[in-house]
Amino acid sequence: MNDSASPLTAERQAASAPRSRARRIAQLLLQGDRPYALYIAFAVLLVVFSFASPWFLSIDNFLNIGRQTALVSIIAIGMTFVIIARQIDLSVGSSLALSGMSAALAMAYIGDHWLIGAVAGIGTGALVGAINGLVTTRLNIPSFLVTLGSLSAARGLALLVTTTKPVIITNDSFISIFGEGDIAGVPVPIIWTVLAVIAGILLLHYSVFGRQVYAAGGNPTAARYSGIDIRRVTTLAFILTGVLAGLAALVLSARSHAARPDVVQGLELDVIASVTLGGCSLFGGRGFVLGTLLGSLIIGTLNNGLVLLGVSSSLQLVIKGIIIVAAVAFTKK
Repeated sequence: MNDSASPLTAERQAASAPRSRARRIAQLLLQGDRPYALYIAFAVLLVVFSFASPWFLSIDNFLNIGRQTALVSIIAIGMTFVIIARQIDLSVGSSLALSGMSAALAMAYIGDHWLIGAVAGIGTGALVGAINGLVTTRLNIPSFLVTLGSLSAARGLALLVTTTKPVIITNDSFISIFGEGDIAGVPVPIIWTVLAVIAGILLLHYSVFGRQVYAAGGNPTAARYSGIDIRRVTTLAFILTGVLAGLAALVLSARSHAARPDVVQGLELDVIASVTLGGCSLFGGRGFVLGTLLGSLIIGTLNNGLVLLGVSSSLQLVIKGIIIVAAVAFTKK
């Protein structure tokens, strides 16, 4: 009897495995309170702009959107962890500028090798993130104030180290790996974005650290009684955001062939908008990586479509602001 039941049980388990994987994928895609609203909003934008502009629906334009949104998307993955942990990081734009300067200066004065620049850039971003996390958690100062201070300090340091002058990058490998190369026709900024998204999904949704981030932001008191070191988890979330800001700095510097201390001022606003538009709660405990990516793509598609339609930059800001507020209001709990 046992011998006949065993193969039957194995067959049932094998048949249920694809359904189980499909359910996990569906759960990943449909997190949040009204996840369908994000997909509907994105689809509506695609339809509207495809009718409004004959150049919108083209592979080249979609690749252009991917390149344009790469910086925001990469950093927003890290910001998702910070906001889920009930914190905020206003320093990511300045951290990016300082990280780019560090990478360029390292290749100029230490060794003209792309790996030296990569380590210097990402290391600088991680250091800024660590300072933000440690000051926030150890001195018990609100992260809004801490990162507001580091926003100014990091930008000022980036301006100071080169007396406001750009640093030219001539390393062809660095430029190809992070900025102008491609894999099977896909530009490397998009490749780095995809890798950041995959890493973010695995870390947030399939690791102990990810569950601790949700717990720290959702119910800090219960998390503390459960033995979770909230200060450690929060600090690591800030470090992760700094690392991704450093990666974004490498992408921008490679595309520009130079590092400038005055770049991407106000980038943090687009990053935070992408995360909140993607379903992340500013009160912590809620959010998912694919939602953040979709939020970034919605903003990028909106910018791209308005440019193709010839809308003035000032009116673009007004339209984008209204749509973001309306979308967040519709998707909020």
